Amino acid sequence: MIPPVVDAAWVQEHLGEEDLVLGDVRGPNAHQRGHLPGSIPLVLGSPPPLATRETVAEFATEVQRRLGRHGVTGQERLVLYDRGDCVGAAASQQAALVAGHPQVSVLAGGVAAWPGELELGPVELQKTKTALEPQLAAVPTWEELRERLDDPELTILDVRSEDEYRGRGGYPCDPRQGHIPGARHLEVEQLFAGPGQPHEPWGVRELTGLPEGAAIVAYCHSGSRSALAALALRAAGYDARNYPGSWHEWSRHDDLPAEK
Repeated sequence: MIPPVVDAAWVQEHLGEEDLVLGDVRGPNAHQRGHLPGSIPLVLGSPPPLATRETVAEFATEVQRRLGRHGVTGQERLVLYDRGDCVGAAASQQAALVAGHPQVSVLAGGVAAWPGELELGPVELQKTKTALEPQLAAVPTWEELRERLDDPELTILDVRSEDEYRGRGGYPCDPRQGHIPGARHLEVEQLFAGPGQPHEPWGVRELTGLPEGAAIVAYCHSGSRSALAALALRAAGYDARNYPGSWHEWSRHDDLPAEK
């Protein structure tokens, strides 16, 4: 199985292998202006906010269609990359996982970390059919978290700032401030050595204090920072997922508890 995160040296070593597909999530225009050798433009989108199991299922089906339109079958090792901060690639990795792709990785540092020459111009895509089974559990919903607030097998991790976590600051669009009850706090920046570059696994595990393999759901305000956090946590050996609705969604449900 491919690691959740690979570096440029790994990609260079495996470049040209028949079962390796590089997906550029920046969009077709950026791809034409300069892309990794042999890569394809592959925009998958992000799980919708305010999601239910039904909308997650619809999203998974749409991602399957997008993969098929770009010739991705699910049998390959898929490496996604963006401009360098891994925000887009991390969200796209979650999209591919919920669609059922079993081997999805992210290139640490994206295009900015690529040491070789870039290719220019469009590429021809080969449409195909996928035979993927959606993995809806790859996207935790507020219903799941509500049911598992007291589950000792799940760690909920708030990766926002200290002020956001304590309810002293936050986004004015949110009707309530605070955090999900029982959530631990670890700012996402602590998990990264630089933009798009997660710390070594041992360093991440030292920060969390959790054993390798532990189940973690990360959240932030609207799912971007927590997508990055989940990426770094998976690279460190955790069963980590991103809650895309995050506090923006949770705070809108008056029946859901909150702490400060």
